[in-house]
Amino acid sequence: MKLLTHNLLSSKSLKGVKVGYPLRIVAKDVKISECEFNKEFVKKIIPKLDWKVFVNAAVEIGQTSDLSDELIEDYEDDDDYLKKVHHLLMEVEIINGELICPETDRVFPISAGIPNLLLNENEVS
Repeated sequence: MKLLTHNLLSSKSLKGVKVGYPLRIVAKDVKISECEFNKEFVKKIIPKLDWKVFVNAAVEIGQTSDLSDELIEDYEDDDDYLKKVHHLLMEVEIINGELICPETDRVFPISAGIPNLLLNENEVS
């Protein structure tokens, strides 16, 4: 599971959950796979991210970076900054671990890079 995916997931379908975001991450296996830097993609995806959640997720999985909690101004023109974001978004992948609902502590497994957020019938709101 990539951090881009994590930024979009919530557990708000769980019974009794109002927000369910952001899910906490417990990473057991993390894989780094280099891929071609696509500056235009990174520039276009950054405004769609919940930036603080993105940076915190990187820290949670041990991928600390020099990205601050606040997005820098004029990031579009800073290639080094965009490459750091690209690395965290596209090259870092959680292979095995868990996502945890912030309101109920319900655990969702990540196996072979795929988060399983399927709910049991009695858990659906």
